[in-house]
Amino acid sequence: MDTVKQNSKAWDKKVEEQAVYTRAVSTEMIEKSKLGDWEITVTAGKPVPRSWFPKSLVGLKLLCLASGGGQQGPILAAAGADVTVTDISRKQLEQDEFVAERNGLILRTVQGDMSDLSDFEDEEFDMIINPVSNLFVKDVHPVWKEASRVLKNKGILISGFTNPLLFIFDDEEDRKGNLVVKNSIPSSSLDNLTEKEKEDYIKANKTIEFGHTLEDQIQGQMDAGFILNGFYEDDFGGSRPLDKYIKCFIATRAIKTSMD
Repeated sequence: MDTVKQNSKAWDKKVEEQAVYTRAVSTEMIEKSKLGDWEITVTAGKPVPRSWFPKSLVGLKLLCLASGGGQQGPILAAAGADVTVTDISRKQLEQDEFVAERNGLILRTVQGDMSDLSDFEDEEFDMIINPVSNLFVKDVHPVWKEASRVLKNKGILISGFTNPLLFIFDDEEDRKGNLVVKNSIPSSSLDNLTEKEKEDYIKANKTIEFGHTLEDQIQGQMDAGFILNGFYEDDFGGSRPLDKYIKCFIATRAIKTSMD
């Protein structure tokens, strides 16, 4: 199974369906961002603290990693950053290109896998913004290692990811309002499916998602040379039953520290 190819197709489909994380920001938000009144999210809804960013983004070389959809990238470009957006979905990147053309922004888009940033040089960027997305890769360690490689020393990585507790529950039952424990962690969308069910799942162009351990998410960053110095949690805004009990998204701020 080529997970990257499958998820690329699935996200192209989500754009066609106008799913929430594919909807480009408004002209009003871009104009406010140009005036310094901006915010972004890397989880479901809670804004990233402005204290996590430098006071000025002007000239900052910034990579929006697995971040297509016309949301974070255009806002940060409007705020003055030198932005590159990379994503596996061509149609997601087209959303960023649409906003850039509509609002006179300069940003670069590169289609690619978050686990392989070979299109970029060592220490090319000052900052990486990585909204919730590494659930779409089987192994998160290459994501952290590549992020570290392309960041300058003392560069900042702001990343959102999913609390693995979300993945222990049956997704279909969860969406009906029922919390039914079904999966162990690590997990995959294809676990517990028959061969016929897997075939149907793939043909339907659905995303393949992976539930990663917190050790892989947090210690994985440390192993790649990062020191964490910021942390918060977020939820679905009350739209999912688990919101009553725990927040299912995590955001971290990490600084690359040279291992030499």
